Amino acid sequence: MALQLQLRTVSGLRGRADRIAKAAFRGLSFYTRVLESCEDEARFDETFRWPVASNVDGNEILEIQVFNYSKVFTNRLIGTFRMVLQKVVEEGHVEVMDTLIDDNNSAIQTSISIEIRYQAQDGTVGTWSDKEFLETPGLRPEGDGRCPLETDSLLPGLRQSSDVSPGKSSQQPADRSFRRAGKGVFSAMKLGKARPTKDDHRKQDEPAVLEAEDLDRKAMRLGGGLDPDTISLASVTAVTTNVSNKRSKPDIKMEPSAGRPMDYQVSVTIIEARQLVGLNMDPVVCVEVGEEKKYTSMKESTNCPYYNEYFVFDFHVPPDVMFDKIIKLSVIHSKNLLRSGTLVGSFKMDVGTVYTQPEHQFYHKWAILSDPEDLTAGLKGYLKCDIAVVGKGDNIKTPHKANETDEDDIEGNLLLPDGVPPERQWARFYIKIYRAEGLPRMNTSIMANVKKALIGENKDLVDPYVQVVFAGQKGKTSVQKSSYEPLWNEQIIFTEMFPPLCKRIKVQIRDSDKVNDVAIGTHFIDLRKISNEGDKGYLPTFGPAWVNMYGSTRNYTLMDEHQELNEGLGEGVSFRARLLMSLAVEILDTSNPEINSSTEVQVEQATSVADNCTGKMEEFFLFGAFLEATMIDRKIGDKPINFEVTIGNYGNQIDGMAKPVLRRKKEGGDGDEEESELLQNSSEDEGGEDGEMVSVSSSQPMKPLVTDRNYFHLPYFEKKPCIYIKSWWQDQRRRLYNANIMDKIADKLEEGLNDVQEMIKTEKPHPERRLRGVLEELSSGCLRFVTLADKDQHHASRTRLDRERLKSCMRELENMGQQATTLRSQVKKNTMKDKLKLVQNFLQKLRFLADEPQHTIPDIFIWMISNNKRIAYARVPSKDILYSIVDEEMGKDCAKVKTVFLKLPGKRGFGPAGWTVQAKMEIYLWLGLNKQRKDFLSGLPCGFEEKKIARGQNLPSFPPISLLYTKKQVFQLRAHMYQARSLFAADSSGLSDPFARVFFTSQSQCTEVLNETLCPTWDQLLVFDNVELYGEAHEMRDDPPIIVIEIYDQDTVGKADFMGRTFAKPVVKMSDEQYCPPRFPPQLEYYQIYRGNSTAGDLLAAFELLQIGPGGKSDLPPIDGPTDMDRGPILPVPLGIRPVLSKYRVEILFWGLRDLKRVNLAQVDRPRVDIECAGKGVQSALIQNYKKNPNFSTLVKWFEVDLPENELLHPPLNIRVVDCRAFGRYTLVGSHAVSSLRKFIYRPPDKKAQHWNMTAKHLKGYLAMANGAPRSRPTGEIVVNMEPEVPIKKMETMVKLEASEEEKEKKKKKKKGGGGGGEEVEEEEPDESMLDWWSKYFASIETMKEQLRQQEAAAAEAEEKEEMEIAEEIKLDDSPMKGFKGQAKNKEKSKAPKDDKKKKQQSAPELPEKKNKQKIDELKVFNKELEAEFDNFEDWLHTFNLLRGKIGDNDDNATEEERIVGRFKGSMCVYKVPLPDDITKEAGYDPNFGMFQGIPSNDPINVLVRVYIVRATDLHPADINGKADPYIAIKLGKTDIKDKENYISKQLNPVFGKSFDIEATFPMESMLTVAVYDWDLVGTDDLIGETKIDLENRYYSKHRATCGVSQTYSIHGYNVWRDPMKPSQILSKLCKEGKVDGPHFGPGGRVKVANRVFTGPTEIEDENGQKKQTDEHLALSVLRHWEDIPRAGCKLVPEHVETRPLLNPDKPGIEQGRLEMWVDMFPMDMPAPGPATDISPRKPKKYELRVIVWNTDEVILEDDDYFTGEKSSDIFVRGWLKGQQEDKQDTDVHYHSLTGEGNFNWRYIFPFDYLMAEEKIVISKKESMFSWDETEYKIPARLTLQVWDADHFSADDFLGAIELDLNRFPRGAKTSKQCSLEMVTNEAELPMVSIFKQKRVKGWWPFVARDENDELEVTGKVEAELHLLTAEEAEKSPAGLARNEPDPLEKPNRPDTSFIWFLNPLKSIKYLICTRYKWLIIKIVLALLLLIMVALFLYSMPGYMVKKLLGA
Repeated sequence: MALQLQLRTVSGLRGRADRIAKAAFRGLSFYTRVLESCEDEARFDETFRWPVASNVDGNEILEIQVFNYSKVFTNRLIGTFRMVLQKVVEEGHVEVMDTLIDDNNSAIQTSISIEIRYQAQDGTVGTWSDKEFLETPGLRPEGDGRCPLETDSLLPGLRQSSDVSPGKSSQQPADRSFRRAGKGVFSAMKLGKARPTKDDHRKQDEPAVLEAEDLDRKAMRLGGGLDPDTISLASVTAVTTNVSNKRSKPDIKMEPSAGRPMDYQVSVTIIEARQLVGLNMDPVVCVEVGEEKKYTSMKESTNCPYYNEYFVFDFHVPPDVMFDKIIKLSVIHSKNLLRSGTLVGSFKMDVGTVYTQPEHQFYHKWAILSDPEDLTAGLKGYLKCDIAVVGKGDNIKTPHKANETDEDDIEGNLLLPDGVPPERQWARFYIKIYRAEGLPRMNTSIMANVKKALIGENKDLVDPYVQVVFAGQKGKTSVQKSSYEPLWNEQIIFTEMFPPLCKRIKVQIRDSDKVNDVAIGTHFIDLRKISNEGDKGYLPTFGPAWVNMYGSTRNYTLMDEHQELNEGLGEGVSFRARLLMSLAVEILDTSNPEINSSTEVQVEQATSVADNCTGKMEEFFLFGAFLEATMIDRKIGDKPINFEVTIGNYGNQIDGMAKPVLRRKKEGGDGDEEESELLQNSSEDEGGEDGEMVSVSSSQPMKPLVTDRNYFHLPYFEKKPCIYIKSWWQDQRRRLYNANIMDKIADKLEEGLNDVQEMIKTEKPHPERRLRGVLEELSSGCLRFVTLADKDQHHASRTRLDRERLKSCMRELENMGQQATTLRSQVKKNTMKDKLKLVQNFLQKLRFLADEPQHTIPDIFIWMISNNKRIAYARVPSKDILYSIVDEEMGKDCAKVKTVFLKLPGKRGFGPAGWTVQAKMEIYLWLGLNKQRKDFLSGLPCGFEEKKIARGQNLPSFPPISLLYTKKQVFQLRAHMYQARSLFAADSSGLSDPFARVFFTSQSQCTEVLNETLCPTWDQLLVFDNVELYGEAHEMRDDPPIIVIEIYDQDTVGKADFMGRTFAKPVVKMSDEQYCPPRFPPQLEYYQIYRGNSTAGDLLAAFELLQIGPGGKSDLPPIDGPTDMDRGPILPVPLGIRPVLSKYRVEILFWGLRDLKRVNLAQVDRPRVDIECAGKGVQSALIQNYKKNPNFSTLVKWFEVDLPENELLHPPLNIRVVDCRAFGRYTLVGSHAVSSLRKFIYRPPDKKAQHWNMTAKHLKGYLAMANGAPRSRPTGEIVVNMEPEVPIKKMETMVKLEASEEEKEKKKKKKKGGGGGGEEVEEEEPDESMLDWWSKYFASIETMKEQLRQQEAAAAEAEEKEEMEIAEEIKLDDSPMKGFKGQAKNKEKSKAPKDDKKKKQQSAPELPEKKNKQKIDELKVFNKELEAEFDNFEDWLHTFNLLRGKIGDNDDNATEEERIVGRFKGSMCVYKVPLPDDITKEAGYDPNFGMFQGIPSNDPINVLVRVYIVRATDLHPADINGKADPYIAIKLGKTDIKDKENYISKQLNPVFGKSFDIEATFPMESMLTVAVYDWDLVGTDDLIGETKIDLENRYYSKHRATCGVSQTYSIHGYNVWRDPMKPSQILSKLCKEGKVDGPHFGPGGRVKVANRVFTGPTEIEDENGQKKQTDEHLALSVLRHWEDIPRAGCKLVPEHVETRPLLNPDKPGIEQGRLEMWVDMFPMDMPAPGPATDISPRKPKKYELRVIVWNTDEVILEDDDYFTGEKSSDIFVRGWLKGQQEDKQDTDVHYHSLTGEGNFNWRYIFPFDYLMAEEKIVISKKESMFSWDETEYKIPARLTLQVWDADHFSADDFLGAIELDLNRFPRGAKTSKQCSLEMVTNEAELPMVSIFKQKRVKGWWPFVARDENDELEVTGKVEAELHLLTAEEAEKSPAGLARNEPDPLEKPNRPDTSFIWFLNPLKSIKYLICTRYKWLIIKIVLALLLLIMVALFLYSMPGYMVKKLLGA
């Protein structure tokens, strides 16, 4: 389906101009090339093709616009032609000649001639007329090259091949010949884009869209060399695609990296837990990673334990395995040796989630604990932790640890990745497993035969079941005995929090076997790909769909060496099975009472699915042709070789199933019906016989022929074998089509980005244009996807995931298209880098979206079989070769010739074995529906006849079994091998003996071997004669085969070692073309060399393929080499191709050699350095005695050499160190290759521009400071104002240099103005004597954190301002150069407003904060090494690592570190000769030093080195208890200090606070090693980690790293000046050295240096408060802005603390902790420095906290009375300071309180040590009875009070508790009534007090506990008084514990009942009777009396009666 337009001519034009035309249809526009200086007629003759996805509507419009083209201004429109396409739609083909109309819709003279064709869409392929266009005979478009043979017989269908692919214009041959063939090389592999440009003198802007031809013309004018890609060619040619489209790109990286194990380290710090649910618990935290568990210590009776414990887990596993491991944190209550404890709550997430976080870590985040056993319960508490995952080479930047004063905002810092809601719910994951098919045999056939003999039945040899693993849980289906097609219909249900923090579900088919249960195949489902978390997102859903599983080969062996592949590690090498499954997620409503609350995995039956639910069965046809098989590894042996192609199990001959076709039919319903349907569907001309077409899946075996010593090739010359396979699959092509469209957009984007990066790297002009083009391409691609995907028919077999993914992909791409359009307008020179990052994010997103989770057709495997053994394979994804009528949907390799490299399967392919090519195949593949099979041959090179099997002879569409090429072309290939650089070191000397081997088709040739070099310049031309290529000539021109270049290292014995490989495409010249610019002679280009997956250097070469015409070789251009013929038969690279050279001088500064290791066990004694570049070189002086003085006596030497004009082509410079032994022997010590000289090239400055350049460069800096000073000073001075009054002082760059008088004034004012908050302000002003170095340090850390926050804010603001700047930028760019001055001024104007804004923004946030903070002088805390900040201090002295030894083969282990054998210190300077005179004539120019003027002498010098170690953080635990006992060890030269006795027990964050003085002599002792060791009682101490500092570079650096410059100058106090030289002395010295005029101190606090004037205060106060005049403040202000001084200025190192990572050689690349430290150095010949600054850790201060518990009230009543059942409580109160539970104190018991009131008057006394600065209590205690020494803990100061109910016989009952943070706790309520729950829950709004400020507090506080529903409730109130005293005060006014002397408290007035009843029974009885039960008792007594009377009466009455009656 396509609309094609041929634009022929535009005539009747006026004037003479360059013309360009633009054609637009459906929003996709194409431009023609530019026709230069045409007059009345412009002959474009170009064809454009729009692939259309939906039928063209009759009223759509095609628009053509014609412009006058201008390079500088916008194109001017001449006229427009619009055409309604009704006629085209009806007739399909129209020719038009018509006039154009102008802007006002009126016709103009100019007319246009076009022809349009349209092919409509219907399911099958329509017929097209043979001739594309009714074109004039000689002007047939080149792209349309079909052979008549093919057209007539085979292809009535759409000609995929010859059509030029969309978005490309096909031009006429005349222009075609200028086109760069195939663009250097396929740029996906970025092989060589470093083509030089001769374009530097053209500076004006070109328009964004130019056609390639136009550029080629320019290139002609410029003598070649400009690459068409330099400018955005977006809309016309996708420059990145190959010119023709019969070939696709090979993949350059060979080695699979997936399955290889790597080192990982997971570190978890458990800090504390809060709000744990449960009463009075003893919590322990269990940290589990994968299978390993570790526990924290137990904390007693607390709901908020504080641990601060650090755990490290080390793993060595493949990445896939690592990232699927689960990290589980669980809190367990009352665990001890005997019982496992009860789980409170747990949290789990997989390692991958942590690894994808920024910096691979979560820092100080709260994990939400939930109980997996009880879904209905809410959260069970929070656990604060750090989790980090480090792979090798990742360095984790820990956010700086400072005191955690900010109260933790738990909700804001949850341990969840971004975008996961904090309220996660429980969800059920239903994974339904329906059935599987195509399983392999998993048993030996011997067993089967025995069974068959005994039982007589033949069974399938596999007993499969499915196992699903998710979030650490496993579920299994039942086992289906002996079935290759098991049917399960079961569902496995997981219950997990949603969204889960585990990314992958692992589904595995396993074979159940009593002996060994093994995996058959594994598939991972990535939840991110089957769900979408956006607003319009969807829950995870999948299927029902088939998933294909791949693994080891299908032949069963007992011990399968590739078993790991079946476990999902590494790339599968064969199809194993496919499984029909689905997945659904249901969020649980936990409030529902019926819910089953267990989270165990359940397995239930599930309903089966209909057969057709996964799509209609369709017959697919796969065709392949092998065009070439070369580079077959000779190790295989010369047995016949054949190739087998399989798709699923089809084509698998070794164990393919019996007639899969028929079996497949049965499955899809009734066999006959299906059969007949398939036949009717097959295309008519196949007739009935095709039903019988038998697949041919492997080529005929053939004996290989020898190519050279390493490789064979197969003789596929004119006869090319073919294979074809029919297979049946569910038709789900739509999924693959959508993926293909996105993949193609992504490929285009990736190529574009590679181009842009290459342009930036090689400094070509205007990369931003190319980026704009890339974005334009991207946005049109995205829109195209939306239109194509939209027409997706809604057929039944689409799953929910299909629908949802389609919706979300369309949304994403539409969105991306819009973003790309907006970005395009924002891409400017200066915003380039940031935008590039954004576009790279697009690329990742596209790749992510394109990956289709629901499989359809399995991948295709190509196996090379030799002698029935499977040797090597290639795997081709089916989507890449899938055919579609619509171009964009077609697979990228479908119907194209692809170069495929076969590789060894599984583990065999790791390491060097995997790097050698097993075979290189040129293979053509086509996969599509059988009914679309018409043109499966269309993409083959033309000129062949088909050979078919006998049955298919006369059927035109029957596939051939081989192709016989009748046309062949003969060529000569010239490979110009110039040089290579940065090669791989293959010999033990650290060098190689490289030669290159060039392969082209079946020929190979080698360059000569160059000994002992990593940068060989072969300068050799290899000529391949009589290269025969099959096919049409014109196809060869556009699409030559690729050349493979392999680099080897020649060994004297044994085989040459492989060093790397690269590919290239030759530039082709046909015999009828001229050998002239721009295409010839070809330019040298750089090609990246790969070794496995890593890069291994570059090759500089050019390749041309010249057709040998009828006249034979005589017609070829002659080879004109240079004249010297001393190289014998070796031809050098000819003149037109080798680079143009000019004379350069290379000056070398030889400083010294350091750290040379032994060579062959002998020490190096007399070393020398040899420098070599391009064959010339120089030797250093000999060092006579390396031990005594390793520096060179002669500092500077030079040599002259011819180097290419083009700097990109400069050869590397080699540095070699040799040791001169006795008898004139030399030994190589080590070598270093400087691969790029660019940073050492000196370009003499331009006279005119010089002055202005400097000023413009520095203006930025000054504008910020010049604030307000008049800009135009007559002398050209710039005033830098340092006065404190200027509003600027809030900027960080400004220094507050006030005289201290003002400060005092301020303080007074502050105190007066303090008002209400008076007490606090006073507290904030500690006097000077309180301040120490640590105050400075902590203040600095606060500032650092503040700056980080501000940077984030500033970044956000900068985004908004960007647009504004861009606008200004454009204005500037347009102004033509009015000399540099104009520009500098412009820049100045545009910068000023920006800077003002910055100031405002920076000052705003700081104002409120700094008001109540008193000014502490600060230092700079670098959270990295100082070297990183100051560019390694290589400002003039560079360090080159000398290497020796071969690089290890497995990329992992051999790091560069191990190969370093020493370091050479020196520098170099490269410049063209002669230099301009004025440089050499400068004052003080010493010709001996050349360009290295003013360098210090390198004689030995004595230095005092003072090392300050502040603290270490996050040390790697070294002892089993998860702790370490660290101490410092320092080594410098012979000095070795081990501070062993001062080790710090059981600490991973030790504060050392020590300084060490060492005397050293540079250069002998210049490498300082600071190590942290772990002290062990028994055995040797272990190294935790060490860091090395090169002191020499620091000492000599211009940045003056000897002693940091402080912020202010003071002569006493905590901030005393450390340097023996005062600031003014330092300043004078710097001015003298830098030849700067100054310093001139003037009156009124001014100093002038060069043309800068600085101002500042001029007084200083000594200890006694005396004022003195001084210039030091002024001098210091200059030093702090030294980088602003012109020419000599550079940033001076400030007073600082640096943070250095500690590394351990045993665990390379993984940080073992960090060390904060700094180093001062003082030369011994200067006055001695003062004593070292005291940084010893602050000693904690001793305090005593007295807590008086007066009363309690409203305590809940727990007990029932024995007699009366009444509620009462026996109350007592317990208290302790956190961390000191064992010292808890209890009051006495208030028995039988009936109202909850208790009276105690009881005093607790808690002595403790407290660190004011860190707000922590310091406790030292032994961890256990076995501990050797006490461990120091720092914990927050928190007081816990609990109320209990005492029981005599059972355990006491816990009633409630309150925890008060002594630094900030709510003020107590005045009365019991006002005391409420609010005081605990609503802390934020209550007034907070600190006991350290208030000293004494009294009030009521609530006790709280959780009720059954986990709600907090008040369980009592306590009236207490807290009184804090220092130890001294406590001694003066002692007080007794409880109510004892001294200062006793009176007895509480308790009601009598509270006396214990069995001690004083009468009293209690009296109380019982008298108070409560008085009346009751009286009533009872009366009743008793009455009863007794009645009883007596009844008893005695009969007697009386008798007496009475008898009358006794």
